[in-house]
Amino acid sequence: MDGSTNSLDDVSAESSTEFPDRLSLMEVRLQAQEDEITLLKSSLADALRKLRLHDQQIPLLKQQLIAVNPASARVLNQPCYVDGFSKPCRLSTSSLDGFHHSSNSHISNTAENGEGGAKTVSSHKPSTSDRCTQTEPWIPNHETVPLALTRAVQSLSLEDALPESIPFADETPTKLRREDEDAEEDERGKDQTWSTIVEETIQPTTIRTLQQQHSKGSEDSQGSSPQTPTSSSPAPPKEPTSSPHGGPLSPIREGEKMLVRRNSEKSRDSQDKTKQRLSKKAASSTNLLTRSPSLESRAKDLISSTGSQGSRRGTQSQSIKMFIRGRPITMYIPSNILNYEELKMDLPSQKLDLDWVYGYRGRDCRANLYLLPSGEAVYFIACVVVLYHISNQTQRHYQKHTDCVRCLAIHPDKVRVASGQTAGVDKDGKPLQPFVHIWDSRTLVTLQQIGLGTFERGVGAVAFSSSDAGTFLCVIDDSNEHMLSVWDWNKNIKHTEVKSTNEAVLGVDFSPTDTNNIISCGKSHVYFWTMSAGTLTKKQGIFGKYKKPKFVLCFVFSLTGDVLTGDSEGNILTWGKSAADIKTLGKGAKETFQIMKQTRAHEGSVFTMCLLQGGAILSGGGKDRKIIRWSADLAPERECEIPEKFGAVRTIADVDGEELLVGTTRNAILRGTFSDGFVAIVQGHVDEMWGLATHPTQNIFLSCGNDRQVCVWNAEDHKLDWCTTLEESGLCADFSPNGAVVSVGLSTGRWVVLDLQTKEVVSDLIDGNEQLSVMRYSPDGSFLAVGSHDNFIYIYNVTEGGRRYTRFGKCTGHSSFITHLDWSKDGKYIMSNSGDYEILYWDIASGCKLLRNRFESKDREWASYTCVLGFHVMGVWLEGSDGTDINALCRSHSERMVAVADDFCKVHLFQYPCPKPKAPSYKYEGHGSHVTNVRFTHNDSHLLSMGGKDTCILQWRVKGTGIGDHPKEHLASSSSLCSSSSSPENGT
Repeated sequence: MDGSTNSLDDVSAESSTEFPDRLSLMEVRLQAQEDEITLLKSSLADALRKLRLHDQQIPLLKQQLIAVNPASARVLNQPCYVDGFSKPCRLSTSSLDGFHHSSNSHISNTAENGEGGAKTVSSHKPSTSDRCTQTEPWIPNHETVPLALTRAVQSLSLEDALPESIPFADETPTKLRREDEDAEEDERGKDQTWSTIVEETIQPTTIRTLQQQHSKGSEDSQGSSPQTPTSSSPAPPKEPTSSPHGGPLSPIREGEKMLVRRNSEKSRDSQDKTKQRLSKKAASSTNLLTRSPSLESRAKDLISSTGSQGSRRGTQSQSIKMFIRGRPITMYIPSNILNYEELKMDLPSQKLDLDWVYGYRGRDCRANLYLLPSGEAVYFIACVVVLYHISNQTQRHYQKHTDCVRCLAIHPDKVRVASGQTAGVDKDGKPLQPFVHIWDSRTLVTLQQIGLGTFERGVGAVAFSSSDAGTFLCVIDDSNEHMLSVWDWNKNIKHTEVKSTNEAVLGVDFSPTDTNNIISCGKSHVYFWTMSAGTLTKKQGIFGKYKKPKFVLCFVFSLTGDVLTGDSEGNILTWGKSAADIKTLGKGAKETFQIMKQTRAHEGSVFTMCLLQGGAILSGGGKDRKIIRWSADLAPERECEIPEKFGAVRTIADVDGEELLVGTTRNAILRGTFSDGFVAIVQGHVDEMWGLATHPTQNIFLSCGNDRQVCVWNAEDHKLDWCTTLEESGLCADFSPNGAVVSVGLSTGRWVVLDLQTKEVVSDLIDGNEQLSVMRYSPDGSFLAVGSHDNFIYIYNVTEGGRRYTRFGKCTGHSSFITHLDWSKDGKYIMSNSGDYEILYWDIASGCKLLRNRFESKDREWASYTCVLGFHVMGVWLEGSDGTDINALCRSHSERMVAVADDFCKVHLFQYPCPKPKAPSYKYEGHGSHVTNVRFTHNDSHLLSMGGKDTCILQWRVKGTGIGDHPKEHLASSSSLCSSSSSPENGT
């Protein structure tokens, strides 16, 4: 139903989020049909108006015809005999005007009424589907064609109008035929009118069709005016052209027969009545559009969409539809794609390698920072375990996990590493199975996968045994019972498993002197486990006279064999073994752990403890952010405080007894000493991120998110250049083309412009009171477009190098919040997407005018391509997508590839353009949450992807051919793809 293309596109899909999809689709279709009926009425009125202009010329044509050839008057007044009754039969010029059409033309639905040839609409109308599809000719009821007209046509010939001295031959009207053909071409060139829409549903039939009509109801022909076919192109006729043989005769070829147009003559009263009736009919149909501006807009859109072909069938062949949640979205095929069906989609010639990971997960994980003998710090964030060489400042990555890593343990040999992950869910919401990977830190080779199908929800804590060279691995999962299991990991055999507790478990470890002793701690408990004969038994630590803490957060083993626990009360408790109370418990009772000493350590919680080689102990505080060094008997020796901006101490790793690595609750890793202080070597965001922008000429990028931080990173040095904190959350950003300033959109409708060098706010404005979703400078930097959740796009003039902004206009027309937008290469137009899957185009240079004819924008070139809906990126959508599965995409500057951020923790790399469904792509894992944004660096050397809840930024190295190529080289790739299906392009 291509006729409803534009009307469907204008219907908002907002209701689809509130009602079932099927009901919404039915409403859309019903509205489309109503719009079609209204448009047809209006177009018919316009056609009748033009017919009236035709008939106004009839008297002049008749007089000229009679003046040139008096014998024609006899023919024009000749009576017709119908079933024995005599009746005058007149044929108007407009009646035979449509006889130029071939034998498959459609019959008109009008009737002659008076000398002026005015017409009235027949009761028979084509159905909505007939008007929309236009695939079969519409033949009305034969009874609507009076027999008088049929007989009259049969009896007329060119000899009736020509003098006897003029021979009837094809070569006689050669000049007239040529002029008439020129007139036909002129009429075809006017097809961008309402008559074009009417033509394919209401057209005159051919003479042969009329001759085949059977005689029905002579009474009808007597009681009403004879019906005459209307002209297919009801434009006013040109001035009559004289010929050597006289008269404005227009030759009409039907097979081998030549016919001539003739004027009819009736009373003046009948003509006036018909004109009045026609004027009323045209006015009433026109008022339908006058009363409804939206319908008028849709009508204009429908007219323009006919394109150069002048028919909707021509437009249909140049457009395709994709569906999102049942909502049809029309995509117009660019002119350089000659054969869309033969277009082949290939994988891009480039690939991605993980180059750098920004961030560390310290906000909600513990015991996850260790130093290896290789000089590498091992920690994790998202699905990646990072090995960061502190001196060389290089990274390696273990990437075998399929979801977020939650815990980490180092084997006694300091080479092998165990890492456990959460379960996660697939794209259909089905839980995935968690597991533990044991791998070699030197080669990054996976040695064993433990517990697949055994653990539930995720792995909360892992630990290697120490006294037996790391033969066993203890695992506690995140199920309701927090199952504790012990594995012979080399053989992948589970020795024993037992329910731990219904409370949260925060840590577990083996005794360094006895593999059969295991300790776990968590919410309001510390358990001492004993493994014997394949079974585990536990004893709960008794706090006795000491206050029972809400959480036991960490513990270590002292060199004397005691257990030291740090709790949420800020105390360090010393648990020592005591002899069994035989009198109370009876003979055979075993020794137990009891609190031997309580040491006040920190204000607030004790988050971590670390045992040094000489027996000294380090403790890290929460509220006070202090690191304290204690002697073996818990006498304080030294202390320091980390800067407030880094948060509390989460974990501590010893480097050489003096130098320390400190992981913090604000996702930073610090390096330093007690005397020199600490500096950050790893930093990251601490809340969900959405804003990402890359510098136009340097390897610099900006990130912002719900933590109110705006961070500018150096992609070459892999460092944070600077960071500032705003009053609200930052959700979007863009660098100006000169690279001097960057604009950041906030969650309240406010947006600020920051100077890249001074870090100062040079402009502070506000648009609406809803969050901003996209900021985009025009290619020359003279305009800034601000997309808001209030459905508007605000346009600003930019002067003084990006430091001064004045409102230029506002784009109004979207029916949902703005999600993405891009500027054209000439900086005059904008393409935008919204939350209800609209694709709209705007003429900014003409005053932020909405371009209702999307067909005209099909060949426009875009300076950037970040809109997730568009013909060139249609293939990135999976079948059955709900419209939110793709959060962002970005075309490379070379225009050879497009990166996609989806809702299932994946980054995809497609060939660009990719306009066909099921386009192949490379898929990359690493994020543990929905990927919110992707951007290429200025020279396409790297791709940056941003996670949501995982607070992780991944920097991917682009490898392969075509990097840095000029974008113009790829502009003709679409036509190359479709012109030769046997040799598809791969983007090279």
